[in-house]
Amino acid sequence: LAMALAISPLAASPRWIRAETPVARARCGDSAGTSGRGFIGATASGCRGDTVEGKMTCLRLGLATTLTTMRRSSTTSRLVSVHANAPRPGGNGETRAPDPGAPGGPEKDEGEAFRRWLLDKELPKSCKTIARSLSSLPLAIGEFLVIAGFSALGTVIEQNKGAAWYVQNYPVDEPAFGFIDYPFILNFGLDHIYTEWYFLALLGALAASLTACTFTRQLPVWRVSADWKFLDRPATLLKMEESETLRRARSSDLASLLARRGYQVFVKGKKMYAFKGLIGRLAPIGVHAGLLLTLGGAAYSGLGGLGGSVMVPEGTEFQIGAGLRRGAPFAPTPAVAKDIVRVNDFTIEYLPNGQVSQFFSDLSVVDSKNGREIQRKTISVNVPLREGGVTMYQTDWEIASMQVRVAEVGFKTEDAAATSQGDSGPAPEAEDSATSASASVELPEGAGESLSLPMANLEGKGNFQGRIWGTFLPLNPDSSDPVEAKRGVTLLARDFQSVAIYASDGSFAGVRRPGSGRPIEVDGLRLVVEDMKGSTGLELKTDPGVPWVYAGFAGLMVTSFLSLLSHSQVWAVQSEGGGGTVLHVGGRSNRAKEEFKSELDDVLNQLPEYV
Repeated sequence: LAMALAISPLAASPRWIRAETPVARARCGDSAGTSGRGFIGATASGCRGDTVEGKMTCLRLGLATTLTTMRRSSTTSRLVSVHANAPRPGGNGETRAPDPGAPGGPEKDEGEAFRRWLLDKELPKSCKTIARSLSSLPLAIGEFLVIAGFSALGTVIEQNKGAAWYVQNYPVDEPAFGFIDYPFILNFGLDHIYTEWYFLALLGALAASLTACTFTRQLPVWRVSADWKFLDRPATLLKMEESETLRRARSSDLASLLARRGYQVFVKGKKMYAFKGLIGRLAPIGVHAGLLLTLGGAAYSGLGGLGGSVMVPEGTEFQIGAGLRRGAPFAPTPAVAKDIVRVNDFTIEYLPNGQVSQFFSDLSVVDSKNGREIQRKTISVNVPLREGGVTMYQTDWEIASMQVRVAEVGFKTEDAAATSQGDSGPAPEAEDSATSASASVELPEGAGESLSLPMANLEGKGNFQGRIWGTFLPLNPDSSDPVEAKRGVTLLARDFQSVAIYASDGSFAGVRRPGSGRPIEVDGLRLVVEDMKGSTGLELKTDPGVPWVYAGFAGLMVTSFLSLLSHSQVWAVQSEGGGGTVLHVGGRSNRAKEEFKSELDDVLNQLPEYV
């Protein structure tokens, strides 16, 4: 009952076998037993049909074969039609992919057909589907919010500090906001959020959404808006947002009035088209471009920038490269990395209430090759120094050392005069009373021993609160008694204006202003605080993406303003009616619709009427 037909691949037309009964279409996999259909096995250009338990199966080599059959009949013949080289529709009406691995056909041709199908149909379709998903507005808003959240977290949590700093300032027993402690910060990379992989991935996701929206939404809208055309059917115009039919009016007069209001007008016979504000359609593309430029600059700074901080005492110097920490994978070494920065001076200005107003660092950049001074500048907060792509910001300060002059209480001013050899004149006579001497007699210049004591930062240590520095002057450093060797005078300072002095037993001895020359007696010593030296805290950065960010922000501001302009369009068709000319006008605007309506009504009211 089954019939096999062998058909040449070059056959251009189907072959027919006469039959008297109606024909029915059969596809691969159709059941013949349940529907009363016959079984047909066909071999056509590599397609083989087999019947297994009432089913027909096909193996293809890129050719879809359509088989037609009819109901079984024991008394009649059948008509069978076999169409070779015809496209085989799939279940959803689309062409199926050619099978490059099927036997019986030229592999080279079939492989080429498969590649064409993949590159010309399947990949573009998949890319369009992905682009439509990425251009979703809720997705872009969600990405914006997450990026803003991480940026706010990076503002609250100080960035690029050492691990010890986070251990000290974010202890486990007192977490900030109830959950932010140093393990949380260090484990999730919150000490350098802006260079972490998840933050850069968020920037990339937002950039992908903006790019997809630009190509799938904004550019098509721009092309449609820029491709102006005339409309010649009055019914089309009357269906628009704003429409009007005017008798005894002319399109030429309407064109003149619209041109005076800034419209670009085009006239073709009795038809007219006018528009203005087309830049408002292009501006959103510029907004996206500005955002992409800003995101790219931020990512470039994170991946290609260097940064670090140094605390440099006044009168010393450091190498620029030593202050830059390499952490970014694509960060180039700046050309000035081997040059020297010298801290010439450090000063602080105070408010009348004693608080710090501003602090300044006098810096010199010196060429490491010839020792020539390249640049000298006094920097302060928000007034950085820039050299060779490296920016140096004034961020902090500390007290580095204290200069004191020490003499024993029994020291006589005559002795100082004798040792200083009278070029400066006789020294003033000392008081007989040690008590009065401690309060009113100054130590002569050169009297006693001048010492430079280093200052240590005591903030957060013991019972000290706030910024405070201290130093220790031992009374008997060479003593064999451990207790006696630890006795000494303590000097504390919160700024450069005053020094608090404490005796070895912890009692308060007094306060002295540096440079005042007034001595103070404590533990058998007469002390004079001569000066205090500061250290300047500098933050060094290389930000190669900063020009991109600035350009992106500038473009973003301009295009955001331009995107507020409405794109207004007006069409008109002039026709001849029973009572004279009839002018059909229609218009629309993408925003500011009420203003557009008022403007169009104004224009139409000014049209002259021809009697």
